[in-house]
Amino acid sequence: MQQAEEALISMRKLGKVFLTEDVETHALYEIDMELHRGEFLSIGGPSGCGKSTLLSIMGLLDSATEGEYILKGQEVGELSVRERSRLRNREIGFIFQAFNLIGDLTVRENVELPLTYRGMPAADRSQRVEEALEKVDMSHRMGHYSSQLSGGQQQRVAVARALAGSPAILLADEPTGNLDSKNGMAVMDLLHELHGEGATICMVTHDPRFASFADRSVHLFDGKVVSAEEAERLAKADEPVPAAAE
Repeated sequence: MQQAEEALISMRKLGKVFLTEDVETHALYEIDMELHRGEFLSIGGPSGCGKSTLLSIMGLLDSATEGEYILKGQEVGELSVRERSRLRNREIGFIFQAFNLIGDLTVRENVELPLTYRGMPAADRSQRVEEALEKVDMSHRMGHYSSQLSGGQQQRVAVARALAGSPAILLADEPTGNLDSKNGMAVMDLLHELHGEGATICMVTHDPRFASFADRSVHLFDGKVVSAEEAERLAKADEPVPAAAE
């Protein structure tokens, strides 16, 4: 009998609590989730339900306050700050809603910057950048600045920047949020194409049209994972998630 492949990401009873003076806010509660290599996972839910917090923890930009997070066989909670930073730089590619391009750098320089932090030789960096920009059809804009690009083009550059490092997983936080419907669909077509080539993608989106591109969806409500049916019912009723059974 063939052994099941180990999950690329595994979360068990993961939680996140924010403390502000005397206020304790539970942003995430007992999240159990796995993501396997080659999957396209969508995370949905209403505003404030914990989607972006969960993605930040997955991307090692934030830490859980309880539970277990294993990334490529490593328990993230046991890693030092330097080890987490190194793992993030090498294994995770980020695509943000706001593009996050540096205005005084060219397209080439924006895509190359994360590779520079790795200490990668210049010739290798150049090849990676050119291949990534070719993949998103932005090679002809290599010498331009972000202010000279449309929103859709800026997001394509952001995708190239994420791809250049050959990450184990692409994390996309509302990648179409700042785009019109035409450019938004073009970016989703690009992500769909990358997934078809083997990319592992986890995307936060509130738009069911774009969630349909994913292999499967996880629904959050008040920081908890719920079924699609329960998420719809709770959203209509505007009621809190029932307490977990003891």
